[in-house]
Amino acid sequence: MASPNRRYKTAIYEQFARIGKAISNPSRLELLDLLCQGPRTVEVLAKEAGLGLANTSQHLKALREARLVQSERTGLYVTYRLADKHVCDFFRSLRLLAETRLAEIRDITSQFLEGRQGMDAVSREQLVAKVRGGEVTVLDVRPPEEFEAGHLPKALSIPLNELERRLSELPHDREIVAYCRGPYCVLAVEAIEMLRKRGFTAFRLEDGVPDWQARGLPVAVGEAR
Repeated sequence: MASPNRRYKTAIYEQFARIGKAISNPSRLELLDLLCQGPRTVEVLAKEAGLGLANTSQHLKALREARLVQSERTGLYVTYRLADKHVCDFFRSLRLLAETRLAEIRDITSQFLEGRQGMDAVSREQLVAKVRGGEVTVLDVRPPEEFEAGHLPKALSIPLNELERRLSELPHDREIVAYCRGPYCVLAVEAIEMLRKRGFTAFRLEDGVPDWQARGLPVAVGEAR
């Protein structure tokens, strides 16, 4: 028979394993990444993650059972949010660990970006200096609700699906640095390709808002003006 000490340790590690089990699925990791941007309905999460509604609901149920997310029903819609900021910190730490240990991530990313102009990332230090000098327009191409939940200071909100018809709002005489949800979000990639085809000088910022916050840099909250 196991000793009380062993039973205690086994019980604790079983609880730790609940988190590992909940995130042992790529779709659930993507859902956590999306929720790091702000609360979303099941319908929106399903669309953004390319999943069916029933499948999305099952993944969210698993995340909720591990106390990683919370839900709230308003009328016909159920909105999910992260349980607290530590969940996003955990996801980011997991991402950084994977980037450090798995060369495959670099290989997959390099293959995806190969031959695409303007995809060399602008560093946060370069961006801060350019913003202070009035040399750049910072463009947030995420959906409006994500911008409202948190965005880089002085960023202009033009969601990717509105970009083509709103090109007149962007200056041709300054660099444009576009960002979205982080290094593996493709919204900024598509935005830069469109901008460069239209004659703009555009580059990509790999950081998303959670990366910005994690480094103690200021984040603005509120609707686009």
